[in-house]
Amino acid sequence: MLEPKTLINIPEDVEAAYYLVHSMSQSAREFEQLERESARNFVKRIRETDCRQIIYLGGITYQEQKSPHLSSRQAVEGILKNSGIHYTSLRAGIIIGSGSASFEIIRDLVEKLPVMVAPRWLNILHQPIAISDVIFYLSQVLDNPKCMNGTFDISGPDILTYKDMLLTVARIRGLKRFILTVPVLTPRLSSYWLYFVTSTSFSLARTLVESMKYEVIARQTDILEILSHQCLSFDQAVRRAFARIEENQVISSWKDAWSSGRIADAYSHFIQVPVHGCLVDHQQQIFTGDVGQIRNRIWRIGGENGWYYGSTLWKIRGVLDKIIGGVGLRRGRRHPTELRTGDALDFWRVLLADEAGGRLLLFAEMKLPGEAWLEFRIEPDDSSGGVLHQIATFRPRGLLGRLYWYALLPAHTLIFRGMAKRLAHSSKP
Repeated sequence: MLEPKTLINIPEDVEAAYYLVHSMSQSAREFEQLERESARNFVKRIRETDCRQIIYLGGITYQEQKSPHLSSRQAVEGILKNSGIHYTSLRAGIIIGSGSASFEIIRDLVEKLPVMVAPRWLNILHQPIAISDVIFYLSQVLDNPKCMNGTFDISGPDILTYKDMLLTVARIRGLKRFILTVPVLTPRLSSYWLYFVTSTSFSLARTLVESMKYEVIARQTDILEILSHQCLSFDQAVRRAFARIEENQVISSWKDAWSSGRIADAYSHFIQVPVHGCLVDHQQQIFTGDVGQIRNRIWRIGGENGWYYGSTLWKIRGVLDKIIGGVGLRRGRRHPTELRTGDALDFWRVLLADEAGGRLLLFAEMKLPGEAWLEFRIEPDDSSGGVLHQIATFRPRGLLGRLYWYALLPAHTLIFRGMAKRLAHSSKP
């Protein structure tokens, strides 16, 4: 969306387009500009197609003073409305569902903190909606003449404070939680608080905190007269979300968005592991037995399963990364046994997941004085077994990058050697 020349890939025979783009994970200083630029580029291209309807999902806002996020959402809505194409704008508050950033933050807070010292915005009223209900409305307004050129608020039946939502999630999870609200937590301090406690990035935490200060309650509810639909209660939405998580049916997550890491705009620059000017740790392990078992162990790496060796050291590295503004280990993984290109994997990004070919390529999104790749490759032997190649590649940035590599060389050697051995010879699946 930010590179107009690539939008030629949108075909001309489009009848309708859903606009579900935002830049909240980008720097707070630039995301409003990026969102406007993205919307303008989209409109310019979509005017050249056969599109008859643009459907947009924005945010509910009726305050005179608005957060940068909500102001930006409103500005994008205006750009799409003025496109000259029929539009339908749906406005929602907090969306509850597996993979939703707002829901994952609530879940992190409840599951990690028995006692929460929280800011006053926890008492602001919100009207959340289940993600399944959002999808219902998005699908039902498609090519619906009664919804053309209209703006509609969509919401669930419950009006709750953020504190109410936290305590409801705690009750559903069978946890006893205590929440103390204090007036001294500024938006910036609140953002740091969310950043360190939850898996969110600081830029996203700051954007969400700014929005949480404002009441979000539906007013323009004309859509209820057009589409007859009973939305899920907050309790039902939360239970459904946890059911999806427990059944490993999280199809997508905000954590997997490219903008949640370091390579949002340059994926193709990193898919080819460089050779020149790099420092490399190459571990090889000859194994006997089923190649599939080795591959399965590799595909389960990270998240709750850990990194097979030096778990404490991995956790310490994650904490240090979080302290200096990185993503840390809390992103985990989308699914316990499946990996696909683009997935977030703790503080790595999956660049290539070729399960049939036995190759997994990761790129480090932790804070580093350089760039790092971690590759796993299985070479089957004609006989029973094969060779596991585990290759850590680091391209240092200047003298600091080289000092970093050599300072951690003993720890890296210990961890990478131990990890390769466990992957190749562990009796666990």
